[in-house]
Amino acid sequence: MRLSSAWTTLLLLLIHGASRTCTAKKLGASSTGRFANATLVRLSEFLSSGYKKGVRPVKNWRTSTIVAIDLMVYSILNVDEKNQVLTTYVWYRQSWTDEFLVWDPEDFDEVTQVSIPTANVWVPDILINEFVDVGKSPDIPYVYVTHEGLVRNYKPIQVVTACTLNIYNFPFDVQKCSLTFQSWLHTIKDINITLIRSPEKLRDDKSVFMNQGEWELLHILSNYKIFSVDDDDYYAEMKFHVVIRRRPLFYTVNLLLPSIFLMVMDIVGFYLPPDSGERVSFKITLLLGYSVFLIIVSDTLPATAIGTPLIGVYFVVCMALLVISLTETVLIVRLVHKQDLQPPVPHWVKYLVLERAPALFCINKKHRFCSRLSTQASDMEAYKESSYGTAQCPLHHTCEIDRMSSHPDRDGGMLGLRLPPPRDNAPPVMDNILQEVTAIRHFLEKRDRCREVAKEWLQVGYVLDVLLFRVYMVAVVTYSITLGTLWSVWQAA
Repeated sequence: MRLSSAWTTLLLLLIHGASRTCTAKKLGASSTGRFANATLVRLSEFLSSGYKKGVRPVKNWRTSTIVAIDLMVYSILNVDEKNQVLTTYVWYRQSWTDEFLVWDPEDFDEVTQVSIPTANVWVPDILINEFVDVGKSPDIPYVYVTHEGLVRNYKPIQVVTACTLNIYNFPFDVQKCSLTFQSWLHTIKDINITLIRSPEKLRDDKSVFMNQGEWELLHILSNYKIFSVDDDDYYAEMKFHVVIRRRPLFYTVNLLLPSIFLMVMDIVGFYLPPDSGERVSFKITLLLGYSVFLIIVSDTLPATAIGTPLIGVYFVVCMALLVISLTETVLIVRLVHKQDLQPPVPHWVKYLVLERAPALFCINKKHRFCSRLSTQASDMEAYKESSYGTAQCPLHHTCEIDRMSSHPDRDGGMLGLRLPPPRDNAPPVMDNILQEVTAIRHFLEKRDRCREVAKEWLQVGYVLDVLLFRVYMVAVVTYSITLGTLWSVWQAA
């Protein structure tokens, strides 16, 4: 008996010494910093012990896991109108309750939350339906877990999604693209979706948005929906509508203002005299300049297969107006400069253009207008006389004079004019002088008639030019007001 008690005492001493040795080793290891945060290590081992990340974390399988999500737009990276693709950079947040990740803070030095690798916990399979490409998103390998089992998964995502872009109102367009979050596998009995914040706070939150780019964030709308594919299993989805608006200042300065300036110069070109050739050259130069302008801006306009922006139609109509203006100028110049090859102005043209049109369209100071035309016609004839050395009337009357002057034998003088028969008792010299004076008088009368015809056609040309200019101005002003009103309404919307 004494021997047995001795052995027992010796065994107890050995165990006590071994325990002291192990404690010393732990203290020595702790002093080296290997387990400096032993509480977190114990907590991590406690949470991972027996945890099955492939199983939905509920104790009662009939309980649905509520996943709360949130979205904040950080930046609009690209809007591809041709491919109908929107690239955004968002801050995505989701949280859910994991009933298997619960602990008592008193057992772990009042630790209430801890970070755990994402690969070690259950994560819901919530994805974005509109994904068309894998974005360059940073990898966040951890999630936060509270002592009540609340898991928070926060991460930034570069989202490349399909979006129906309407470019008709470019550059005053507002785009609405949706990001739909839903579980691809779990029905609403297993996973349901809700919002972390209220829809009102989500709508007006622009705290993290970088608003220095081309696009401006207006608001983010949310919409919860339950849908079914086969009328058997129902799924939950949360759709975020990202509403953005383009800043039009760049396109207004580089597209609209140059076009407006060219159209104003086209209107100013009507103040050039129509009887000079400068107006035609001026308008042809404007048309060529506008064509070069359209070639330059063609790469700036968005291109889609489903429609054309209104600004493209605006450019085409402006080009058509320039062509119409050039056509009108060509017709008026032809009417003014080629009047010598035309017969006298018909009476109905005189009545409509020279009498009724000025009264109907309020063309004031008609007498001054006509006197100015007469002066210009006289100047034109004087220029012809000084240029060719003799006054010519290229009407058919002049041709008749030339034809008759080539036959001096016919009854008339040497100019082929019908003169009074010479008197027998008149001296030959006086008779010849009388014939020459009569021929000169007839020639001057015919030249005056030619000038009157030219003046009348010149007046018709000027009146038509004023009328067509006013019609052109009405068309341009109406078109400009219509487009300006539409763009103002769209920009204010």
